[in-house]
Amino acid sequence: MSTNSVTIYLKAEQNVEIQKPEVCVKDIAALTCEDPHVLAKAKSLKLWTFREGESKRQVISVLKVVEEIGKACPGVSVESLGEADVLVEWISVDRHKGFVQWCKLAFVSLVSFFGTAFTIMAFHNDIGINEVFSRLYEMVMGYRGDGYGILELSYSLGLAVGIIVFFNHIGGRRITKDPTPIEVEMRIYEEDVNKALIATADREGKTIDVS
Repeated sequence: MSTNSVTIYLKAEQNVEIQKPEVCVKDIAALTCEDPHVLAKAKSLKLWTFREGESKRQVISVLKVVEEIGKACPGVSVESLGEADVLVEWISVDRHKGFVQWCKLAFVSLVSFFGTAFTIMAFHNDIGINEVFSRLYEMVMGYRGDGYGILELSYSLGLAVGIIVFFNHIGGRRITKDPTPIEVEMRIYEEDVNKALIATADREGKTIDVS
C-alpha cells in the first residue's frame, strides 16, 4: 500500500504516566491505521527521554508527534482526534512495598480516622446533638434520655451506613458503578491541574513543540 493514501488516526490523552524514561508515540496516544507496518513504525517513534535529576514532568505538543510521524513516514496523513497537548509524568513504582511505605500508609490511615472522628464530634457538639436527642426523648417518652438509648444507636448506625453509601465502597468493593461525588470532584481537580501545568509550560517555552 502506498504511503500517500495512508491515514493515521491519533487520539492523544491529556495526562499519561510512564514507568520508563523513554517516551514513545504509543505511550501518549492511541493510534490506528490500515497499514500495519506504518502503524508499528509510528508507534515506536521516540519523542523524549527523561534524565535523572531533571523534571519528571514534560508537556509534548501533538504537533510534534505529527511532525515526527511525517519525517519517519513521508506522505502519510495524520488526523488528530484527541488533546492538543499531553502532560507526561515519569514515575517509578516499587511493587514491593517497603517499611517506609507501610509507615506512610499507617500514618495516612490514622490521620484520616481520627480526623474524621474529630470532625464528626465537633459538628455534633456545635449543633448540640445531645440536647436534641434529650428533647426528642422528653417529647415522645415523657422523660429525658440518659444518652444511651435506641435513638442514639439508630443515629450511629445510620451515620455509618450514610458514609458507606456516600463513598460507594465497602472495603475494596464498589457498591454501584456510579462515581461518587468525591471521585467526580477529584477528576475535575485533576483536569484543572493538568490544564494549569500545560499552560505554565507553554508560557515558559518548555513545551516540546514543532521546530
